[in-house]
Amino acid sequence: MDTGGKIKKGAGGRKGGGPKKKPVSRSVKAGLQFPVGRIGRYLKKGRYAQRVLELAGNAARDNKKNRIIPRHVLLAVRNDEELGKLLAGVTIAHGGVLPNINPVLLPKKTEKAAKEPKSPSKATKSPKKA
Repeated sequence: MDTGGKIKKGAGGRKGGGPKKKPVSRSVKAGLQFPVGRIGRYLKKGRYAQRVLELAGNAARDNKKNRIIPRHVLLAVRNDEELGKLLAGVTIAHGGVLPNINPVLLPKKTEKAAKEPKSPSKATKSPKKA
């Protein structure tokens, strides 16, 4: 009726001993084929933070704001080709999306509307009521 030997507990009620687990590298955790530390070092040397802040500051100035918000960071990153490629799979919290309307959805311009002058003619005015 005995299911097995007693399990010895270590200090603080932890289960003790047992086989040690094999260490898992950061590259395996990240699903990468190259060293995580080396890539981190290259990112630091690449001065990406400086580039992102500069572009985000420009985006804030374009929107007539003094403070950089996540929206400005998103606009800066997505409008820059290299940063957009680097951060393609990244979601920026409270960043929103790039403004984009598919040309198919826009109203079609007719030839008559383009040829007519913008100023209203006297014949099109409605008569005044007495």
